[in-house]
Parts: sequence; structure tokens; C-alpha cells
Amino acid sequence: MATMKIVLVSMNFSPELTGVGKYSGEMADGLIARGHEVSVVCAPPYYPTWKVAPGHSGAAYRVEQPKPGLTVYRCPIWIPKRLGGLTRLLHLASFALSSMPVVLRLVGWQPRVVLVVAPGFFCAPVAWLAARLAGAKAWLHIQDFEIDAAFELGLLKQPWLRSMAKRAERVMLRRFDAVSTISSRMLRLLAAKGVPMQKTEMLPNWVDASALSAADGSVELRQSLGIDPGQIVCLFSGTINRKQGLGVLVEAARLLSGDPRVVIVICGNGEMRVSLEAAARGLPNVRFIDLMPAARLSALLNMADIHLLPQLRGAADLVMPSKLGGMLASARPVIASATPGTEIASIVIACGLLTEPESADDFAQAIATLAVDAERRHRLGANGRAYAHRVLDSKGIFDRLDVSLAALEQRPEESLLPGLGLGRQPVLGTTARAPQRAR
Repeated sequence: MATMKIVLVSMNFSPELTGVGKYSGEMADGLIARGHEVSVVCAPPYYPTWKVAPGHSGAAYRVEQPKPGLTVYRCPIWIPKRLGGLTRLLHLASFALSSMPVVLRLVGWQPRVVLVVAPGFFCAPVAWLAARLAGAKAWLHIQDFEIDAAFELGLLKQPWLRSMAKRAERVMLRRFDAVSTISSRMLRLLAAKGVPMQKTEMLPNWVDASALSAADGSVELRQSLGIDPGQIVCLFSGTINRKQGLGVLVEAARLLSGDPRVVIVICGNGEMRVSLEAAARGLPNVRFIDLMPAARLSALLNMADIHLLPQLRGAADLVMPSKLGGMLASARPVIASATPGTEIASIVIACGLLTEPESADDFAQAIATLAVDAERRHRLGANGRAYAHRVLDSKGIFDRLDVSLAALEQRPEESLLPGLGLGRQPVLGTTARAPQRAR
């Protein structure tokens, strides 16, 4: 098939190890593997430590060409020293402004699709304009609803600001040719925001389940942390920030401190790590470690007997934790904070236990229940791995993304899109083939 030129605007990008940066990097790799040329507009790596990585600058433009078919344009960004509602907005705005001339300059590259990833919604207007100027299609991919989450989690509180932001969001969403997101309930929220269903796409976060092998050094990792072979490792791995509600894990560890079988390992970096470590000081059943490089991810996930997925109340349908795919693919059960009827609950109910959000008592009880039942852990973990293979396989998702991009390019702006959206054949079951393009 002929190559397609694609501009990917994503504030976070590889080599970031978690969240949007990880998935945008893998998306670019998947598109290149299918013959496309990709130009990425992003910030220097800074997440989740909120510090620009060594060897990069937050104040300068930089162009990288790490592999054939991929050009990365790094744009300046302001990193706040203290995170709050206003400083987060300024942080997002700084990248939107610095990236604007780069995105507009890429109009001359004549891309066929301009794809922008949110969080980073501030970049959406310029990305849409660049697509229109280039005669390209505009695609918005939503990893989480950053505006809704900011208000639901109390990061922003002013009612007038919420009303203004929601109106602007609604107008912008309807202008894109395609709007994708990562869960069925988030698709329904798009419909509630006025996006026509024929423009919505289901693009769940993926996992390479085949890469998570059992013989991978997890035993050595346990030993390095001073964990005995007979102990039950309960693992959280990811960004340590406010929306995770990780304080509940420390309180659950306190409640379980008299049980020598259970060890809670918190792997990650982020704004809340220092305060979380302070809260856990003196607890013998808690270990903190830094994020692992991708080459050691398999060892980390397979070290666990149980995976932990706390969430704050109200966040479960506004975000879909990207870490969940790896948890499921590792064939370990998951304990998740989610109320029945939410997207997280609908997945975890068959492969783990649900707890009341922000309830340390519930979390401790769920850990104690699974810690003494190896057969149940095995059964729930097997269900999770089967789900990951069936629904979240990276190759299948990238193949279907390729189909959808080809179809989007060939159709008028307002025509129906095939394959992935709510109310039509879903991404996980589509069997359509890409239209043949001449070499």
C-alpha cells in the first residue's frame, strides 16, 4: 500500500514510560510499521517526574529522526514547580503556543491526516486548522476527558470557567472528521457532548501480551526487594499523581501490617510520591521503587501476585487507566476501586475484585481475600489474560486503525466512517479490509 503522511500532535511522547507518552510513541511505531510516514509534534520528555529529562531542553526547539519514516519535533514547554489548577492550565497553554508554528509549518509537508491526542486539548484548534489548510482529515484521539476530570477532581472549581470550557469543547469536538477514545462509556460521553455517532471511533489502549513471558527475571526482582518466595506481592505500577487515589494503598498496608504474607510494592514517579513515602514511613510491608524501563516491564508485572488499581471517586468513566492492559496480560488478578456500572468495573468484575473508591477497609479486605486463595487468583488472572489477548492485542488494534485511516482519507468530510464507532461494528470485532492502494 502507498504510504500516507500523518502528523501526530501529542504533548507527551516516547521515551516517556507511562501514560499518553508511552501510547503515542507506540502508535507512531505501529503506523510506521504499516508503511506510513509520521511527523510528531511533542514536548521534551518530562512525565511523570515533571522535570525535563537529561539531554533535553524545555526552552528550545529540536528535531529528531530516530528511525526511517519518523521525524520528531520537540517544542518548548513550561514545567511548573508546584501543580495546581492554574499552573496546569498555563503548562498546557505553553505547549499549545510553542507548537503552533511547527504544526502550521507542517501544512507544507502535505499530510493526509492530522491526528491530535488529548490531554492536550489546547492543541486541537491549531491541529484542526492545519488539517483544513493542508486539505487533510482531522482526527482527535481522547485518552481522557481532561476538562471534566479537572473539575470532578477539584483541580478547577470556578463554575463560569467550567461552563465556558464545556462550550468551547463542544464546538471543537464537532469540527473534527473523526473523534476516537478508549472505552465504550467514553464514547457515550462523546455522544452526550454532541459528537455525531458516525464520527466516533473506539481505539482502546493496547498491550503486547506475547511480550509478557513468565521466565523474565521476576524472581531476581523479588529478591532485590527483600521479598520472600512465599509472600504475596500486591503491585501498583504507574504515575503517582492525585487522580490515582494512592493514599488508600498506604492505609490498606497499615491495616494489613500484622499479616507477614502481604507486601505492597508501589512502582512509579510523580507529584505525590514524596508525600506518599512520608505517609508510609515505618510500615514494614511497603516498598517504593522507580519506574522500570520497557525492557524490564515483563519482570515487574510478573513479580506481582495481585495488581492494585485505586481510583478516586468520580474518575472511573472520565479516564481509563492505561496500565490496566498490562495488568490483565500478566495473568494476575486486579483489585480496582470502581462502582458497578462504570467501564473499569465492567472489565475487572470477571478478572478481579471491586472495592468502594477511597475505602482503605475495602482494599485491605480484598487483598486479604485473594492472598489466601491461590486457585481464585489463578482463575481470575487467566480470565484477564484471555481478555487482553481477545480485546487489547496491539497488532489487531493497529491493523484496524490502519483500515480506518485509509477509509477516512478516501471519504468526504461528512460521510460515514467504517468499522470502529459506537452503534456500528466495534473496533474489537471488525473484519473489514483496507481499501487497496497502489504502490
